[in-house]
Amino acid sequence: MSALWNQPASDPAGSRNSEGDSLRMIPLWSVILAIIVFIGTMYFFNMPGYYGGGPTDAARRANTNPTQQPVQQPRRRPNAEAGRLMFSYTTAAALASYILLVGYVSRDVKRRNMPAALWILIVVVMPGGIGAVVYFLLRQPIMTRCPNCTTELAATVHFCPQCQFQVAPVCGRCFRGVQITDVYCAQCGHDVAEDHAPARLRAYSDS
Repeated sequence: MSALWNQPASDPAGSRNSEGDSLRMIPLWSVILAIIVFIGTMYFFNMPGYYGGGPTDAARRANTNPTQQPVQQPRRRPNAEAGRLMFSYTTAAALASYILLVGYVSRDVKRRNMPAALWILIVVVMPGGIGAVVYFLLRQPIMTRCPNCTTELAATVHFCPQCQFQVAPVCGRCFRGVQITDVYCAQCGHDVAEDHAPARLRAYSDS
């Protein structure tokens, strides 16, 4: 078992790329642009005069003529107001979400060593979110390098296939991934402290 727990500790386990923290991948420019588009879309659909809410030219001319009775504007039904508000909110949220998605892709594509300009163009041009679906289906896994032999590895591997260096904590019995704070394996109940993991992959003491 000792062969599985190689001892070089030059690189901490936390330095590897991970799939987490997706919200932190969204750039600031994308957040600001999404807020502007959301507010602008809501204002556009709810500004005075939209959907016939303002006075018409005929009504204005009638109101300026003192010899004629003022033309009363038809009252808008509550259902129409609610429908318009729901439509404007849905449209604004969809546009803002799409801008955030483009911002996420613009960063995620770079850490996966994929052509950034090509994939951003695909996500933006293809309608209905099809480009984003294609990207998430075809995107490459995040790659990292073994701290011991510098072999390029997928971020999900636990051991380097070239030098057997352990790059992530695993259970010594079932060899499934565990957290460095785990005392027992969540899959088989094995006491992971018995595996003598390197200190860089342990968060508990050996006392």
